[in-house]
Amino acid sequence: MTRARIRRDADGVARYTGLPASLASALRAVVERQGDQEALHEVGGGRLSYRELWDRAARVAGGLREAGARRGDRVVLRLPNGIDWCVAFYGIQLAGCAAVPVNMKLTPAEVTGIVGDSGAAVVIEPGRLPAGRTMFAADDAGHADIAAVFYTSGTTGRPKGVLTSQENFLANAETTARLLRIPAVTPWRSLVTVPLCHVTGCNSQLLPGLQAGGTVVILPRFDPGHLLRTLRAERISALMAVPSIFQSLGPLATDGYTATVRSVTYGGSPVHPELIAAMRAVFPRARLGTGYGMTETASFCTYLPDKFSDRRSDTVGPAVPTVDVRLHEPGPDGVGELLARGPNVTPGYWTGGGPPDRTAFAGHWLRTGDLARIAPDGFVQIVDRLKDVIIRGGESVYSAEVERALAAHQDVLDVAVLGVPDPVAGEKVAAALVVPADRAVDLRAVLRYARLSLARHKTPELIAVWTRPLPRNAGGKIMKPQVRAESKWIVAPR
Repeated sequence: MTRARIRRDADGVARYTGLPASLASALRAVVERQGDQEALHEVGGGRLSYRELWDRAARVAGGLREAGARRGDRVVLRLPNGIDWCVAFYGIQLAGCAAVPVNMKLTPAEVTGIVGDSGAAVVIEPGRLPAGRTMFAADDAGHADIAAVFYTSGTTGRPKGVLTSQENFLANAETTARLLRIPAVTPWRSLVTVPLCHVTGCNSQLLPGLQAGGTVVILPRFDPGHLLRTLRAERISALMAVPSIFQSLGPLATDGYTATVRSVTYGGSPVHPELIAAMRAVFPRARLGTGYGMTETASFCTYLPDKFSDRRSDTVGPAVPTVDVRLHEPGPDGVGELLARGPNVTPGYWTGGGPPDRTAFAGHWLRTGDLARIAPDGFVQIVDRLKDVIIRGGESVYSAEVERALAAHQDVLDVAVLGVPDPVAGEKVAAALVVPADRAVDLRAVLRYARLSLARHKTPELIAVWTRPLPRNAGGKIMKPQVRAESKWIVAPR
């Protein structure tokens, strides 16, 4: 993987120089360099070399062209995690089209809505992978061309199509390679456990791994024991997942399963020092790291590296290379909306073929919708979604702060904090706690522990006890509207 340099353009945006022109040209370079090396393995399925991946993708591209798809058309990709997903994604690129990845968990009505909104020319579904009579490979895309349209999860409203350019993908792949030290970890064998239809699986695992000439191993279904056996059997060197997955591995893992793992990336929910210590015990040879990003930033925006993961665990680290961050109108408490700019930031939202919708931008700066503090040394602390701030008695309560305090207790496996309407206070602080199902948990002890680091008005007044996982979207983020609807609230014990 060629090391790119960084320069700022006339608008002040830092960009990599020397990147490939497109995802297709990046894959072609790896094929020419090491075509017989293993590129993909689907656990329980097949394996593909880089040359086989190219040939199968070119056959899909030929099939798309025969089906009437043309340069710039959108192609809906509705397949489960596996080799076919990857072949279809690259086939769409070789056809000169834009992929529209769709979560397999969506209802038929939701899928129909995305197909209609995107104006898709073709829909790829299970058992219907296009296979052309001849191969086709368009390799003339440029950095500004749209390579994909990812639809947001819709946790705060109607899903919107986020445009992702060739440069967005390529810049994030270069950044990820630097953050995770991909060239230095040999061999690079990354295990994908999260949906490929989301930026975490696609942008920060599949694409960087393949562009670096590594091997991407895909686990179609998650099971702790199956995952550990895969780590050992496939000699996995890199793993990326939400903290709850790492928690589930703790009681089962031994060095024999995890000895080859050198890189562990976590994120998506609060992580306290005790969990980090447990992760170090499970993966003693791995460098730990966590990041912050969103669909609109093609994944990584900030990153907390291993050397800071213990003492700065309340942050998501400083901005990654080529990304700038700042706050919009910070208040007296230092909290403001986080803004970001860089070559990984979306050109805007899909509008049906017209100019992109850029109402979420202030010039070149994306308004992330997340509230944060930025320390003098640049470390970013995410405190809440702008729309999720709880206003209790006229005072702002940031859910992430309360979640961190609760998550630090050993009996809390997961937590979501949100506001519940109240006629007197405006809103009450409510916490949905995931606790072990096989034993009783002292809720009073949990709340006493949280009060050690929380002001009185921030302490939860309502509690809901969950013994099953909280609902999450494809990116691992908790679906708070669903938590609110399904929780049975009780008055928090004192």
